[in-house]
Amino acid sequence: MPRRRAIIPAVSPLLLLAAGLVARAAGWLLLRRLGARGRIGRILASTPTVTVDEAVRLAQTGSRRYVAVGGRLDSDAEFTDENDRPLVFRRSRLALRTGRRGVWTVVADVRDAVPFSVAGGLAAIGVDETALDQGLVVVVRESVGTASEITDRVPEGTPPETPARLQVELLSTVDHALALGVPTLDPVRGPILRAGLGRPLVVTTMEPADAMRVLAEGHRATTRAAAALLAAGAAGMGAGLLWAVIGSIR
Repeated sequence: MPRRRAIIPAVSPLLLLAAGLVARAAGWLLLRRLGARGRIGRILASTPTVTVDEAVRLAQTGSRRYVAVGGRLDSDAEFTDENDRPLVFRRSRLALRTGRRGVWTVVADVRDAVPFSVAGGLAAIGVDETALDQGLVVVVRESVGTASEITDRVPEGTPPETPARLQVELLSTVDHALALGVPTLDPVRGPILRAGLGRPLVVTTMEPADAMRVLAEGHRATTRAAAALLAAGAAGMGAGLLWAVIGSIR
């Protein structure tokens, strides 16, 4: 008796694998649309965490690895702000909303930083404060007003009614932080975390999940779609591989 053909041909493992790969690729492309902030989020999600002792050992042995190190922030040169907070890093950015589109334009970007380290137990590893830029993920303190309130800080000739915004990012010795970088040995500072292996130096005082939510702010729909595509892609690839293995042993 002739075998009856299925109305809809069975989906082959190869098609499942291909669909999974396409979904994964689409998910990564969506994440790339987030730019530098999306890249920082991916780095936070994928970097292995080591102890401070292990990071120091990596620096001393010259083993080039990009790792995350958690601990309290410490410094012998901390400075205080107007609220008497013991700081190791402060970045203040003043922006004005100008033009027909009302785009925020930074008119002043001031950084204050001193050498600091991440400490855990009796060990400590320095952090290259000069390299901190987009990799700094902290709660941003923001004040909004008009140029008339800060006439001494805005460019001469700025209309007094121009909207102004001051954003301040801080790192303090009362904070615990997660620092990501490549442990190296500096002739002056000893073991220190620096940018390397194609990745930036990252420091956050937030839990990784919270930091990634902050990085995705304003792009929630994109991140949800990317997460769904990545999950569907992984499921499709896994099902395809399992099907292929089962089929091979029949």
